[in-house]
This record gives sequence, C-alpha cells and structure tokens, in this order.
Amino acid sequence: MPPPRLAHRAVPAFRQARGFHGAVAEFKRQLIEVTLRRVGGNRTLAADVLGLQRTYLLRLMRRLGVAVPPPGRRGRILGAG
Repeated sequence: MPPPRLAHRAVPAFRQARGFHGAVAEFKRQLIEVTLRRVGGNRTLAADVLGLQRTYLLRLMRRLGVAVPPPGRRGRILGAG
C-alpha cells in the first residue's frame, strides 16, 4: 500500500520550517503521524507500510518527537476494506 498523500497539508508547514533540513524533518514527522493513525497506532505495521525497520522507525519517532496515538484498532489499516 502506498504511503498517504500529505501535499495539501504539508506545504504551509514546510514554509514555516527552518530551511531544507527542517522541511525534511517536518515531512517525516507528518508522514509517520498519519501512518500511525491509519494503522491504529501499531508501530510494527506502520514500519512495514513505510518500508522501514521497526527499530529505525522508533528512533525516528524519538528524534522527531512523534507521540504514539492511543491504541485503536491495532493490526488493522483504517480505511481498508
């Protein structure tokens, strides 16, 4: 499954970011947050959807200050049949 599209929300945030690296960090943070919401907070499934190793996703989350959403429908991709 392709990652969710963020373009319509992300552009204003990137304008506020500090330079290229700030914009990249903000994009990563938003992509991770949206993906976590779509998979009900399941970090293992989010890592799989994003094509990352779970441990790398957890490191990114800590570095970018991404909070894990409260448990929802774990293991199920929201919006999927």
